[in-house]
Amino acid sequence: MRLFEAILAANQRWLNGERGARVPAEVTSALPIAALTCIDARLNHLLPDVLGVPEEQFIWLRNAGAIITGPLSSTMRSLALACAVKGAREIAIIGHTDCLVGHTTTLQLLDRLAALGVDRSRLPPNLVEYFGLFATERQNVLRGVECVRASPLIGPKIVVHGLLLDVKTGGLEWVANGYTAPEPTVAGTAGELFARADQTLETLGQIGNFATSELKLPETRIGEFVSTARDWLHQAEHVAAALAPAAPEPAAPPPPPAAIPPPYLHDAGTSFSELVRKRLRQRKTESNRQH
Repeated sequence: MRLFEAILAANQRWLNGERGARVPAEVTSALPIAALTCIDARLNHLLPDVLGVPEEQFIWLRNAGAIITGPLSSTMRSLALACAVKGAREIAIIGHTDCLVGHTTTLQLLDRLAALGVDRSRLPPNLVEYFGLFATERQNVLRGVECVRASPLIGPKIVVHGLLLDVKTGGLEWVANGYTAPEPTVAGTAGELFARADQTLETLGQIGNFATSELKLPETRIGEFVSTARDWLHQAEHVAAALAPAAPEPAAPPPPPAAIPPPYLHDAGTSFSELVRKRLRQRKTESNRQH
Protein backbone atom coordinates (compact mmCIF):
# COMPACT_ATOMS: atom_id res chain seq x y z
CA MET A 1 0.00 0.00 0.00
CA ARG A 2 1.29 3.45 -0.94
CA LEU A 3 1.11 6.54 1.25
CA PHE A 4 -1.98 8.22 -0.14
CA GLU A 5 -3.80 4.94 -0.52
CA ALA A 6 -3.19 4.50 3.22
CA ILE A 7 -4.32 8.09 3.84
CA LEU A 8 -7.64 7.48 2.08
CA ALA A 9 -8.10 4.26 4.04
CA ALA A 10 -7.37 6.06 7.32
CA ASN A 11 -9.83 8.79 6.35
CA GLN A 12 -12.53 6.19 5.82
CA ARG A 13 -11.88 4.78 9.28
CA TRP A 14 -12.04 8.32 10.67
CA LEU A 15 -15.42 8.81 9.00
CA ASN A 16 -16.60 5.55 10.54
CA GLY A 17 -15.92 6.94 13.98
CA GLU A 18 -12.35 5.83 14.59
CA ARG A 19 -11.00 9.21 15.69
CA GLY A 20 -7.23 9.19 15.83
CA ALA A 21 -6.94 6.67 12.98
CA ARG A 22 -3.39 6.65 11.60
CA VAL A 23 -1.68 5.36 8.50
CA PRO A 24 0.14 2.04 9.06
CA ALA A 25 3.79 1.97 9.98
CA GLU A 26 4.88 0.51 6.65
CA VAL A 27 4.08 3.76 4.80
CA THR A 28 5.49 6.22 7.33
CA SER A 29 8.86 6.13 5.57
CA ALA A 30 7.18 8.14 2.78
CA LEU A 31 6.46 10.97 5.22
CA PRO A 32 6.48 13.93 5.60
CA ILE A 33 4.02 15.28 3.08
CA ALA A 34 3.71 18.90 1.94
CA ALA A 35 0.14 20.15 1.66
CA LEU A 36 -1.33 23.36 0.31
CA THR A 37 -4.76 24.25 1.68
CA CYS A 38 -7.02 27.25 2.07
CA ILE A 39 -6.87 29.60 5.08
CA ASP A 40 -10.47 28.75 5.99
CA ALA A 41 -10.66 28.34 9.78
CA ARG A 42 -12.98 25.34 9.40
CA LEU A 43 -9.94 23.31 8.37
CA ASN A 44 -8.14 23.93 11.65
CA HIS A 45 -9.81 21.07 13.54
CA LEU A 46 -9.82 18.69 10.57
CA LEU A 47 -6.23 18.67 9.33
CA PRO A 48 -4.12 16.70 9.59
CA ASP A 49 -6.33 14.36 11.68
CA VAL A 50 -8.58 13.31 8.79
CA LEU A 51 -5.47 12.29 6.84
CA GLY A 52 -4.26 9.93 9.54
CA VAL A 53 -0.86 11.67 9.48
CA PRO A 54 1.01 12.83 12.60
CA GLU A 55 1.07 16.61 12.94
CA GLU A 56 4.86 16.73 12.95
CA GLN A 57 4.89 14.99 9.55
CA PHE A 58 2.45 17.42 7.97
CA ILE A 59 4.09 20.42 6.28
CA TRP A 60 1.11 22.75 6.09
CA LEU A 61 1.16 25.63 3.60
CA ARG A 62 -1.90 27.88 3.38
CA ASN A 63 -3.23 30.72 1.29
CA ALA A 64 -6.67 32.05 0.43
CA GLY A 65 -8.35 29.45 -1.78
CA ALA A 66 -5.30 27.13 -1.98
CA ILE A 67 -4.49 28.93 -5.22
CA ILE A 68 -1.30 28.60 -7.25
CA THR A 69 -0.97 31.53 -9.62
CA GLY A 70 2.09 30.35 -11.53
CA PRO A 71 4.91 27.78 -11.74
CA LEU A 72 7.39 30.25 -10.19
CA SER A 73 5.06 31.86 -7.65
CA SER A 74 5.90 32.28 -3.96
CA THR A 75 3.66 29.30 -3.19
CA MET A 76 5.69 27.16 -5.59
CA ARG A 77 8.88 28.38 -3.92
CA SER A 78 7.56 27.20 -0.55
CA LEU A 79 6.52 23.82 -1.96
CA ALA A 80 9.95 23.42 -3.54
CA LEU A 81 11.67 24.22 -0.24
CA ALA A 82 9.35 21.82 1.59
CA CYS A 83 10.67 19.08 -0.67
CA ALA A 84 14.33 20.12 -0.92
CA VAL A 85 14.87 21.22 2.70
CA LYS A 86 12.17 19.48 4.76
CA GLY A 87 12.27 16.19 2.85
CA ALA A 88 8.73 15.93 1.48
CA ARG A 89 8.48 13.52 -1.43
CA GLU A 90 4.74 13.81 -2.00
CA ILE A 91 2.65 16.96 -2.36
CA ALA A 92 -1.09 17.34 -1.85
CA ILE A 93 -3.17 20.23 -3.14
CA ILE A 94 -6.20 20.09 -0.83
CA GLY A 95 -9.26 22.10 -1.77
CA HIS A 96 -12.44 22.13 0.28
CA THR A 97 -16.15 22.38 -0.26
CA ASP A 98 -18.00 25.67 0.23
CA CYS A 99 -14.88 27.74 -0.42
CA LEU A 100 -15.73 31.43 -0.06
CA VAL A 101 -12.99 32.44 -2.49
CA GLY A 102 -14.62 30.33 -5.20
CA HIS A 103 -18.02 31.84 -4.42
CA THR A 104 -16.80 35.44 -4.67
CA THR A 105 -17.25 37.27 -7.98
CA THR A 106 -14.99 40.08 -9.14
CA LEU A 107 -17.76 42.63 -8.56
CA GLN A 108 -18.29 41.38 -5.01
CA LEU A 109 -14.55 41.50 -4.42
CA LEU A 110 -14.36 45.09 -5.68
CA ASP A 111 -17.24 46.11 -3.40
CA ARG A 112 -15.63 44.50 -0.37
CA LEU A 113 -12.23 46.01 -1.11
CA ALA A 114 -13.85 49.42 -1.61
CA ALA A 115 -15.52 49.06 1.80
CA LEU A 116 -12.02 48.61 3.23
CA GLY A 117 -10.86 51.79 1.52
CA VAL A 118 -9.05 50.12 -1.38
CA ASP A 119 -9.38 52.16 -4.57
CA ARG A 120 -9.91 50.26 -7.84
CA SER A 121 -7.27 52.35 -9.62
CA ARG A 122 -4.60 50.91 -7.34
CA LEU A 123 -5.49 47.30 -8.12
CA PRO A 124 -4.10 45.18 -10.98
CA PRO A 125 -6.18 45.41 -14.17
CA ASN A 126 -6.91 41.68 -14.24
CA LEU A 127 -8.40 40.82 -10.86
CA VAL A 128 -9.20 37.21 -11.76
CA GLU A 129 -5.61 36.52 -12.73
CA TYR A 130 -4.09 38.33 -9.77
CA PHE A 131 -6.36 36.97 -7.04
CA GLY A 132 -6.75 33.56 -8.69
CA LEU A 133 -10.54 33.45 -8.50
CA PHE A 134 -11.94 30.16 -9.75
CA ALA A 135 -15.18 28.62 -10.91
CA THR A 136 -15.28 25.38 -8.89
CA GLU A 137 -13.26 23.96 -6.00
CA ARG A 138 -12.57 20.76 -7.93
CA GLN A 139 -11.22 22.59 -10.96
CA ASN A 140 -9.04 24.77 -8.77
CA VAL A 141 -7.46 21.63 -7.30
CA LEU A 142 -6.86 20.14 -10.74
CA ARG A 143 -5.37 23.40 -11.99
CA GLY A 144 -3.10 23.55 -8.95
CA VAL A 145 -1.90 19.97 -9.45
CA GLU A 146 -1.20 20.67 -13.11
CA CYS A 147 0.75 23.81 -12.23
CA VAL A 148 2.88 22.00 -9.64
CA ARG A 149 3.64 19.16 -12.02
CA ALA A 150 4.69 21.64 -14.70
CA SER A 151 6.82 23.78 -12.40
CA PRO A 152 10.60 23.69 -12.98
CA LEU A 153 11.02 23.94 -9.21
CA ILE A 154 9.50 20.49 -8.60
CA GLY A 155 11.50 17.51 -9.78
CA PRO A 156 9.99 14.49 -11.54
CA LYS A 157 10.59 12.33 -8.47
CA ILE A 158 8.01 14.28 -6.47
CA VAL A 159 4.48 12.83 -6.56
CA VAL A 160 1.65 15.39 -6.71
CA HIS A 161 -1.92 14.62 -5.63
CA GLY A 162 -5.16 16.56 -5.52
CA LEU A 163 -7.73 16.11 -2.75
CA LEU A 164 -11.11 17.68 -2.05
CA LEU A 165 -12.11 17.89 1.62
CA ASP A 166 -15.75 18.03 2.69
CA VAL A 167 -15.77 20.58 5.51
CA LYS A 168 -19.04 19.18 6.90
CA THR A 169 -18.03 15.53 7.18
CA GLY A 170 -14.24 15.52 6.97
CA GLY A 171 -14.41 13.12 4.03
CA LEU A 172 -11.68 13.18 1.39
CA GLU A 173 -12.09 12.73 -2.35
CA TRP A 174 -8.99 11.83 -4.36
CA VAL A 175 -9.50 13.98 -7.45
CA ALA A 176 -5.95 13.68 -8.83
CA ASN A 177 -4.00 10.47 -8.21
CA GLY A 178 -0.29 11.19 -8.40
CA TYR A 179 0.57 7.52 -8.77
CA THR A 180 -1.11 7.26 -12.15
CA ALA A 181 -0.36 8.99 -15.44
CA PRO A 182 -1.93 12.47 -15.46
CA GLU A 183 -5.29 12.52 -17.22
CA PRO A 184 -6.25 15.37 -19.54
CA THR A 185 -7.63 18.17 -17.40
CA VAL A 186 -10.20 20.76 -18.26
CA ALA A 187 -7.37 23.27 -18.67
CA GLY A 188 -5.71 20.93 -21.16
CA THR A 189 -9.00 20.43 -22.97
CA ALA A 190 -9.44 24.17 -23.15
CA GLY A 191 -5.92 24.46 -24.56
CA GLU A 192 -6.81 22.00 -27.32
CA LEU A 193 -10.02 23.89 -28.09
CA PHE A 194 -8.27 27.23 -28.28
CA ALA A 195 -5.49 25.84 -30.47
CA ARG A 196 -8.18 24.64 -32.89
CA ALA A 197 -10.09 27.91 -32.52
CA ASP A 198 -6.98 29.92 -33.41
CA GLN A 199 -6.49 27.90 -36.58
CA THR A 200 -10.18 28.27 -37.49
CA LEU A 201 -10.12 32.03 -36.91
CA GLU A 202 -7.06 32.32 -39.12
CA THR A 203 -8.94 30.51 -41.89
CA LEU A 204 -11.95 32.78 -41.50
CA GLY A 205 -9.70 35.84 -41.53
CA GLN A 206 -8.12 34.74 -44.79
CA ILE A 207 -11.55 34.34 -46.38
CA GLY A 208 -12.44 37.95 -45.51
CA ASN A 209 -15.80 39.71 -45.17
CA PHE A 210 -16.94 37.18 -42.63
CA ALA A 211 -19.73 38.31 -40.33
CA THR A 212 -18.75 36.89 -36.96
CA SER A 213 -22.16 37.79 -35.61
CA GLU A 214 -23.57 34.88 -37.60
CA LEU A 215 -21.92 32.57 -35.12
CA LYS A 216 -23.37 32.94 -31.65
CA LEU A 217 -20.44 32.93 -29.26
CA PRO A 218 -20.92 30.87 -26.09
CA GLU A 219 -20.30 32.18 -22.60
CA THR A 220 -18.43 29.13 -21.32
CA ARG A 221 -15.59 30.08 -18.98
CA ILE A 222 -12.21 28.44 -18.89
CA GLY A 223 -12.19 26.15 -15.89
CA GLU A 224 -15.85 25.30 -16.32
CA PHE A 225 -17.25 22.53 -18.49
CA VAL A 226 -16.22 23.20 -22.09
CA SER A 227 -18.85 21.31 -24.10
CA THR A 228 -20.52 24.58 -25.15
CA ALA A 229 -17.22 25.91 -26.46
CA ARG A 230 -16.62 22.65 -28.29
CA ASP A 231 -20.05 22.88 -29.94
CA TRP A 232 -19.34 26.43 -31.09
CA LEU A 233 -15.96 25.42 -32.49
CA HIS A 234 -17.53 22.52 -34.37
CA GLN A 235 -19.96 24.97 -35.99
CA ALA A 236 -17.19 27.47 -36.80
CA GLU A 237 -15.06 24.78 -38.42
CA HIS A 238 -17.97 23.78 -40.63
CA VAL A 239 -18.49 27.42 -41.66
CA ALA A 240 -14.80 27.84 -42.42
CA ALA A 241 -14.76 24.65 -44.49
CA ALA A 242 -17.85 25.77 -46.46
CA LEU A 243 -16.49 29.25 -47.22
CA ALA A 244 -12.88 28.38 -47.88
CA PRO A 245 -11.81 27.98 -51.53
CA ALA A 246 -10.93 24.50 -52.68
CA ALA A 247 -7.29 23.72 -52.11
CA PRO A 248 -5.27 22.30 -54.99
CA GLU A 249 -3.65 19.79 -52.69
CA PRO A 250 -4.74 18.18 -49.44
CA ALA A 251 -3.97 20.40 -46.51
CA ALA A 252 -1.19 19.38 -44.17
CA PRO A 253 -2.37 17.81 -40.92
CA PRO A 254 -2.86 20.34 -38.12
CA PRO A 255 -0.10 20.64 -35.50
CA PRO A 256 -0.53 18.77 -32.23
CA PRO A 257 -2.86 20.58 -29.81
CA ALA A 258 -1.26 22.84 -27.25
CA ALA A 259 -1.00 21.36 -23.78
CA ILE A 260 -2.15 24.67 -22.29
CA PRO A 261 -3.99 27.66 -23.73
CA PRO A 262 -1.82 30.12 -25.71
CA PRO A 263 -0.50 33.12 -23.71
CA TYR A 264 -3.32 35.43 -24.75
CA LEU A 265 -5.86 32.90 -23.47
CA HIS A 266 -4.49 32.48 -19.98
CA ASP A 267 -7.24 34.30 -18.13
CA ALA A 268 -9.25 31.68 -16.24
CA GLY A 269 -12.01 34.19 -15.58
CA THR A 270 -12.56 35.33 -19.15
CA SER A 271 -15.42 33.86 -21.10
CA PHE A 272 -14.87 31.88 -24.27
CA SER A 273 -16.74 34.50 -26.28
CA GLU A 274 -14.54 37.31 -24.97
CA LEU A 275 -11.41 35.39 -25.87
CA VAL A 276 -12.68 34.64 -29.37
CA ARG A 277 -13.60 38.29 -29.92
CA LYS A 278 -10.18 39.31 -28.63
CA ARG A 279 -8.47 36.98 -31.10
CA LEU A 280 -10.66 38.28 -33.94
CA ARG A 281 -9.58 41.81 -33.11
CA GLN A 282 -5.96 40.72 -33.11
CA ARG A 283 -6.40 39.07 -36.50
CA LYS A 284 -7.98 42.23 -37.87
CA THR A 285 -5.16 44.40 -36.51
CA GLU A 286 -2.55 42.08 -37.99
CA SER A 287 -4.31 42.13 -41.35
CA ASN A 288 -4.50 45.94 -41.36
CA ARG A 289 -0.79 46.21 -40.62
CA GLN A 290 0.05 43.89 -43.49
CA HIS A 291 -1.95 46.06 -45.89
